[in-house]
Amino acid sequence: MLHVLYLVGVAAFAASGVLAAYRANMDPFGGLVLAFAASISGGTLRDLILDRQPLYWTHDWVLLTVIICVGVGTIAYLRFWTLPVKSLLVVDAVGLSVVTVIGARAAIEAGATPLAVIILAVLTGVAGEVIRDVLCGEFPPLLLREDVYAIAALAGGCCYLGLHHLGTGGTPAAAVSAGVVFALRMAAVYFGVHLPRPESLGKRSSD
Repeated sequence: MLHVLYLVGVAAFAASGVLAAYRANMDPFGGLVLAFAASISGGTLRDLILDRQPLYWTHDWVLLTVIICVGVGTIAYLRFWTLPVKSLLVVDAVGLSVVTVIGARAAIEAGATPLAVIILAVLTGVAGEVIRDVLCGEFPPLLLREDVYAIAALAGGCCYLGLHHLGTGGTPAAAVSAGVVFALRMAAVYFGVHLPRPESLGKRSSD
């Protein structure tokens, strides 16, 4: 069940990579490159830090097939239809929520400390988005412009860690924690929630 959940997250990030390439006026090949970059970068970084060999995606043909199929399917869809304006943010939130939780689970299984589990959960969730935006020439990346992005991943990692220590099963803990991440991210998107920025704090103090 958790592997299926992970495939959902990877598929969402693959679609987000193609959508980002589409907005950056890249060709279909660029879309596929970003589909792979967004999908596997976070997990690759996590496995390198945990010294897990071989890298998870190098022996999972199902995962690679999902990325290719979703990437090609999204490219084909965009040739005939236009997606809603916030579609990239919604799809990206799905990927963030699932991949963050899988990152926390992998860190726990590797015997990482609680703090390391949370750090690796966040890194797994956000790394693909950062690399995707950099390749699109979008700077600063979404992570550095949308405050609740990394914070949503942080909340999800903490939630999964807490549920794990309470003895909650892997699938229920993953579902609840992913829901927390998705809800926080979508609330930030649709209600325009941001943390106070330095310039706004400065204006308040001067007043």
